Amino acid sequence: MGIYLLCTNGFSQTSIKDLLNKYNDHSVPYIYVDELTKLKTPLILLDTREVEEYNISHLKNAIHIGFKGFKVSKTASLPIDKETMIVLYCSVGIRSEIIGKKLLAKGYTAVYNLYGGIFEWTNKGEKVYSSKQQETPKVHAYSKPWGSYLLKGTKVYE
Repeated sequence: MGIYLLCTNGFSQTSIKDLLNKYNDHSVPYIYVDELTKLKTPLILLDTREVEEYNISHLKNAIHIGFKGFKVSKTASLPIDKETMIVLYCSVGIRSEIIGKKLLAKGYTAVYNLYGGIFEWTNKGEKVYSSKQQETPKVHAYSKPWGSYLLKGTKVYE
């Protein structure tokens, strides 16, 4: 009989669902990967991660708006029609909810947060694209602890 020692260094893995329940108040409705992939409705897809993350990979046709220093008034990519569907995402859906609240507060009515962000998108086998608009397996994993939620793809920490 052997003795097994398990060391977790105080870090216990939770699910994306647990993470979103901990950090989000769910004031911005979620749209799930399978729903987004089936949508035929015109929409604007906004990436709320930082430019370094976006340049590694992003969802096809996503427009980078960033997180730090984001101001609704300074975003030319927002539609004039405030009823246009807007889908926001980040790594897992926390930063995108914060930006989504700002858009809702400014009168945008069809704002959605991609559940699980680019991590869930990649985990479900969907494609991401490099800054050269070429398909890539790379995903910026933000940090080692956050990167543990990215189960597929190649993690990048630059």
